[in-house]
Amino acid sequence: MGELTMTAELQVFRLPDLGEGLTEAELLSWLVAVGDEIRVDQPIAEVETAKSVVEVPSPYAGTVAVLHGEPGQTLDVGKPLISVAPVGISAPGGSGASEGASGSDATAGAASSAPAGAVDSPSGGSSSAAAETYRTEERAGSGNVLIGYGTSGGGEARRTRPRKAPAAVVVSAPETSVTELSLPAASRVPGKLSAVISPLVRKMARDHGVSLESVPGSGESGLILRRDVEAAIAEPRKAPPAPAAAEAPAGSLDSRTGLAVASRSAVRGVRKAVAANMARSRSEIPEATVWVDVDATALLELRAGLKKAGDQHVPGLLAFIARFVTAGLKKYPELNTRFETLPDGSQEMVAFDGINLGFAAQTDRGLVVPSVRSAEKLSARGLDAEIRRLTAVARDGKATPAELGSGTFTLNNYGVFGVDGSAAIINYPEVAMLGLGRIIDKPWVVDGQLAVRKVTELTLAFDHRVCDGETAAGFLRYVADAIENPGAVLSDL
Repeated sequence: MGELTMTAELQVFRLPDLGEGLTEAELLSWLVAVGDEIRVDQPIAEVETAKSVVEVPSPYAGTVAVLHGEPGQTLDVGKPLISVAPVGISAPGGSGASEGASGSDATAGAASSAPAGAVDSPSGGSSSAAAETYRTEERAGSGNVLIGYGTSGGGEARRTRPRKAPAAVVVSAPETSVTELSLPAASRVPGKLSAVISPLVRKMARDHGVSLESVPGSGESGLILRRDVEAAIAEPRKAPPAPAAAEAPAGSLDSRTGLAVASRSAVRGVRKAVAANMARSRSEIPEATVWVDVDATALLELRAGLKKAGDQHVPGLLAFIARFVTAGLKKYPELNTRFETLPDGSQEMVAFDGINLGFAAQTDRGLVVPSVRSAEKLSARGLDAEIRRLTAVARDGKATPAELGSGTFTLNNYGVFGVDGSAAIINYPEVAMLGLGRIIDKPWVVDGQLAVRKVTELTLAFDHRVCDGETAAGFLRYVADAIENPGAVLSDL
């Protein structure tokens, strides 16, 4: 949980819990520099959690004094992220950095316009409404301190002004004394996020995947204007190079194989979360698997007929199958539950009033499972639109923790990788996953005659604690029948 503290001169903002009980995050980049003046709710850092890439906003207004970390470093929740000198108080070491500032140049007792109400100010100033909102949200674990859900009100927006000396990143500083800083200031780098005032410009850049750090500003003092972002959007962008694996020490040999170790790569971010979730699923869930071959010819013909009729927005096959899945889960709700063991050792099956349908999506950061919330309320067309939207934000690394961690059942279309079936691992803490293999031509008996049909394989992995094979087979058969005779099922949906 995030925490706000104040030293004798500086307000210290600690890395908050970014949602779903996460305990750490990797610092990707700083969006501000030491010496920058910031406002309440201004993005200060971009971090990668086990679920998504998010921007962290500042609950304080003032001058950036200390950046507690370097890009690439993993920070624990609750550890200092940034220290800010309140408005009206100079950051320690501003002009006299060479003397090893002791904080004597700070104006003691100046009131801060930032939400410093987490603790009492040295001057006894009362908490602002913005600070109270921030603390309440943090205690509740709402995650509302993230960009787009930020604190309301707060400090007055200020333009970043160039400092006289180069900025320095302080990796660690004692919490009780952060006055001994050497902060030579630097001119602001054109294109830094701190050089953007307009939230509309920032939103435009975020929506188009433009990194503001690489955009040269044409406004006064490097201020980034709308036309600068539009020009960056028009330019072709190159994909960032993949991070190289750390090289092992020369001559290092593996004791088991006797082979030279080529590299060692830290397991972190999405890969770390996936590894932990898969291991927990396999160790806790007694899963069983059933499967069936399905003739999907009629569903493909139905979709082709809609296209031929001039429908400009025909849902994809996955959306149709997702609609069959939500209907099947209403008939077999045991597969849309969660099995819980309580602290006293007793166990419960938790049923839900609704279906959050997750679907596996492969991204550059790894496998993620965004979920369509209240999927049972959507038509195939509505499901198609939401699946496309969530796939896009997941691949951009912008999906929220709620979008990535709220599923109750998962649909996995591994057929896109050219395989027929899979012994899938259930997405813990869910209790079932339906897999869809590739659709290929196969010989199939139709009305006593051999024919070539479009055939796929459905595979259902389920938690045997919540139901028996009859329930699992009934659900799987329902979805299979819907694919083979979609017209009859869709008329009832």
